[in-house]
Amino acid sequence: MMDLLQAQIGGDTTSALLNNIWFLLFIFLFLVPMAQRYYLQTARKSVLAKLGKTRGTQVITLIHRQETISFLGIPLARYIDIDDSERVLRAIRAAQKDVPIDIILHTPGGLALAATQIAMALKAHPAKKTVIVPHYAMSGGTLIAFAADKIIMDPHAALGPVDPQLGDMQGSYPATSLIAVVGKKKIDEIDDKTLIYAEEARKAMSQMRNLLKKILDGKCGGEKMEGIIEEFVSGKYTHDHPFMAEQAQSLLGECVQTDVPEEVYALMDLYRMEAGRSRPGVEYVPLIKH
Repeated sequence: MMDLLQAQIGGDTTSALLNNIWFLLFIFLFLVPMAQRYYLQTARKSVLAKLGKTRGTQVITLIHRQETISFLGIPLARYIDIDDSERVLRAIRAAQKDVPIDIILHTPGGLALAATQIAMALKAHPAKKTVIVPHYAMSGGTLIAFAADKIIMDPHAALGPVDPQLGDMQGSYPATSLIAVVGKKKIDEIDDKTLIYAEEARKAMSQMRNLLKKILDGKCGGEKMEGIIEEFVSGKYTHDHPFMAEQAQSLLGECVQTDVPEEVYALMDLYRMEAGRSRPGVEYVPLIKH
């Protein structure tokens, strides 16, 4: 009887110990990611505050990295969306009218509507605007960069074409290619869907040219507007073609420089390791001038 009682007590102790271990493991797995996120957010705000104070600017980030969701290893692609445009517009509106704005851009592009909203809001800000590109700002990111008075690029950073892309769930196609295909075939050899896409492509090309004229007017490279539109909109390159800093300087002029502040590289390091759905792509620390 005593042996059975001891065995039961021993089993209960083992079971309780295992339950405690599982509970502690759950707490560890839950709290560690929270602590990591808190550290990263605090470190980013510190770098942003330091950069803003050094340059005397309102610093805004628009940074998109492909991340991995915790424990599952699922890649999560990020791009410019409406949520980003809402946040950036609020950040620009929060800046005092006489405070210059720096936007740190790292993005593959995204929704044309969201990028257009950001570009026009940036252009409308009365103080000096600078876009800093440490690595790349393609497609919609390039559209935003064009709205700045000054673009600072790493010597090996890249901008990209802003030629419209149209498509559906099956894929996207360059607007210029859709127009070209229709022009090479007889009308009775083309399906209705392609004809509709081609018509939309013509509209998209016209809209993008007009939009770029508005954005470039009085801005970086504005005196070479027609040449810039030809290079970036006409479809002479693939949509992922990189315009490196040297080529960007030849097209846009002296407003493109390569002296990226060291704090920007330090900031980018703080975006490398975080995983999860909730990290904002836009952050800013307001600069209050007295």
